[in-house]
Amino acid sequence: MGGVRVDKWLWAARFFKTRAKAKEAIDGGKVHLDGHRVKPSKELQLGQELVIRQGWDEKTVVIMSLSEQRRDATSAASLYAETPESITKRELVQIQRQAAGAIKPSAGRPTKKDRRLIHQFRENNTD
Repeated sequence: MGGVRVDKWLWAARFFKTRAKAKEAIDGGKVHLDGHRVKPSKELQLGQELVIRQGWDEKTVVIMSLSEQRRDATSAASLYAETPESITKRELVQIQRQAAGAIKPSAGRPTKKDRRLIHQFRENNTD
């Protein structure tokens, strides 16, 4: 097998549910091949490095095998290997995101419990 299109490989490796979503991510600059933006029709070869951004996560994977067919998850996981640096970076970013979310106030109207806490705070601090 000479090469596989990037959009087909991303779909087969189960990074995206459909090829259309894979193409949309590639066109949006969310996928880089060896440090450069890539087009959906670019052919992948073994050993190349892909950087894939999905939501908050950014994964750096090395292509271990090529496939155009979408199979079960265990087969899909054997198509690539995520680099150890990528794993540690994702875990660190996740911890930072969780810590930042702990102090972020909730958006929208306060709940009944929130209102009680606000009233209690005002009563205790107006003296």
